[in-house]
Amino acid sequence: MSSTVVTNSTPPTANAPVIANSNSDICKVGVGGSVQNNVLGVATGILVDDELCQLLKLSRSQYSYGMKVSAVALLCQDPRVWTSMMDAGTPCPVKGLIGAEAAAYWEENPDEIPDGSRYKPEYLQTKVVEEKPEGDFDDIKNFGLMALSLLLLF
Repeated sequence: MSSTVVTNSTPPTANAPVIANSNSDICKVGVGGSVQNNVLGVATGILVDDELCQLLKLSRSQYSYGMKVSAVALLCQDPRVWTSMMDAGTPCPVKGLIGAEAAAYWEENPDEIPDGSRYKPEYLQTKVVEEKPEGDFDDIKNFGLMALSLLLLF
């Protein structure tokens, strides 16, 4: 007795597309993927912007043009950089302010601190505690004086 094996089809394969990035100066990363079953295969790919790379490149070009404060301000958009600058005692420049003036601005406007900085909740909490109710209490004083004078008259 003899047996034979017959193969009528090849195994299913799906190949993800190659997203060529021949230039490392574009701050983009290629991501591809594919799925295959017995009947159907799907493959796709996209380019994803690397925002940190873009910040570094923009900052580097600003610095090379002699705009050092602008270069630091660009990097300060990243919460990690903002936090490290505060840790070093050099607050990030903002709206033309540097040093102690910038620190005062950040204390007055904690909502502009980049999300993700570990200092933001602390600054926001301090701002809420410092806010006092605003209003004119003259009406209450006048009412109290009028009530007192009416009591004295009767």
